[in-house]
This record gives sequence, C-alpha cells and structure tokens, in this order.
Amino acid sequence: MKPLESLAMRDACAQTLLEMYPEVDGLVVLDADVSKSTKTAEFAKLHQNRFLNVGIAEQNMVSMAAGLAAAGMVPVVNTCSMLLSTRSLDQLRQMVAYPCLNVKFMAHYGGYSCGAEGPTHHAIEDLGIIRSIPNMILLVPCDALEARQAIRAALKYQGPVYVRLSRNPVPGVHDTPPEYTIGKGYQISPGDDLAIIATGVMVARALDAAEALAKDGLNARVIAMPSIKPIDKELIIQAAIETGAIVTAEEHNIIGGLGSAVAEVLVENKPVPMERVGIQDCFSESAEFFELLDLYGMGVNDLNFAAKMVFKRKVVILSLT
Repeated sequence: MKPLESLAMRDACAQTLLEMYPEVDGLVVLDADVSKSTKTAEFAKLHQNRFLNVGIAEQNMVSMAAGLAAAGMVPVVNTCSMLLSTRSLDQLRQMVAYPCLNVKFMAHYGGYSCGAEGPTHHAIEDLGIIRSIPNMILLVPCDALEARQAIRAALKYQGPVYVRLSRNPVPGVHDTPPEYTIGKGYQISPGDDLAIIATGVMVARALDAAEALAKDGLNARVIAMPSIKPIDKELIIQAAIETGAIVTAEEHNIIGGLGSAVAEVLVENKPVPMERVGIQDCFSESAEFFELLDLYGMGVNDLNFAAKMVFKRKVVILSLT
C-alpha cells in the first residue's frame, strides 16, 4: 500500500475554491450546515459575502444554486454525496440538469468514506444516478492532487458538474499535478495481458494489484478513469484491442457506475472478457473506511482474483479461435 496523502480530497477542494475565487467571476459557495466537514469554513470566513450556509436543507440549497446560476453566478454546492444524489435528486434533475445550468456539485464523503457513520450515509449508488441524468458531467478523482485538477476543470466548464470526493486521506497516486481533461482517462502503467480500469480511491489499489500480479507473471496495464461521464471510449477500446481482457475497479455498486459504463463501450465496439470489482449490489455495515473496502470486495486480493479469472477466460477464447 502506498503512503497516505497528508491532504484529503475535501481539504484539496477547500484550498482550490480559495485559489479559484479571484479567477472565477461570480463564484459563490453554498453549504448545508456541514462546513466543518466539507472544509468550506475558511472560505466562509474570508469571503462572507460569497458564502451561504442554508442549514440542513439540501433540497433548498440546490434550488438556490439553480436561481443563482440563472442570474449569472457560479454556485458551488457542498454536502455529502449521498444527500446530493438521493435527497436532492428532484431539484438536481429538474432545476439544474434539465435547463443545463452552471452549477458545480462538490459531493463529499463519496463511497464508504463516511465509514462508521453507517450505511445510510454511504454513497454507493451516486455514480449510477448522476451518470444517467442528461447534461451532467461526472468526475471522480483518485487523490488530492487530482481532486484539485478536477475542481479547476469543473469551474472552467460551462454546465452542471458533479465531483465525487473522499473524506479520508487516501494513498497518493501522483507526485505532481496530473494533466486533467474532462472526458479523458490515462494509462499509469503498461501491460499486455489484461487492463485494470479504475476510478477514485481504487486507482491506488489497482497499482498495488498490478505489482502483485507481476510477481505471478501477469502484466496488468493500469488505466485511471477520472471522468466517468463523458467517458474515454477510445482509451477503453484501445485497451480491449491491445490486452484482450478488462477488469474495472470502483468504490461503488457494480451496477450503474464505472463497470457498467465500460461494459457499454465494450459491447458496442470490442467485446472482450470482463470482470467488475466493486460493491456487489448490497448495503454494508458500519466500520472504518479501509476495512469496508476490504470487507466488501475491493481489496487488492479481490482485484488479483478478478484479474486471474479474466485472463483465464481470455486464454480459453484464444484457444478456440
């Protein structure tokens, strides 16, 4: 396991909003009474006239953001991923996505990162929900450095963007800020036997899995997919052609998220054997963040098992051709 980043994604978000304030005309930050958790408290302190604490009223917050965007402002909505994607879904869809307003959603505490606060607050369906809504852009950075780049890209984009952020310090993938383009993924390490396409905190685990697989004689290509919608179809197809086997890895239900998006690309363009690593369509118990990843099928061993299974399927298919 790579060392944990000292800076969590929520801290990176707070810093980036402060840095971008002079660059983005009309920037206004909204929070639903969780500014200590989302780390927007410092922005509130420095820019009181551009910060709105709406109280525990997430639906109203999204409605207010829609009104601000319609008036030419650039509202940045902050609260838990689960609350944005479920409780506020009606307002997000009807009032922001349908008219394609310029609202940015900072979806904190994504996946299991609420940890011991329990399954009611675990955001395990949000990628599937947001991905299915027209006009929405969906970004899932893998570490603090990539989170900064994703938020910058979101603020420069004209239209609604949902950025999923993890609460916890997570293993760092990047030593320097990566190039970030909405709609693009990138290869981190080479390999010809299979490709692991990962998003969010699973990118670091995919790299660990690739190292372990190399000791068993398997060369796994690792691809980071920080943009789930739009997704990098060309990169997925290239990986399918060059490796012949795909594993997806996400901190999300295997239904509706990255795995589903990649499967759609493959079945329409280059069908190859595929395995999905993620939450197996179930709710979880309360536990610490990394414990939950291991308990619910997102450990390095789970990635290794999926990689070996998909490679065996690839070999069988090649033997029949």
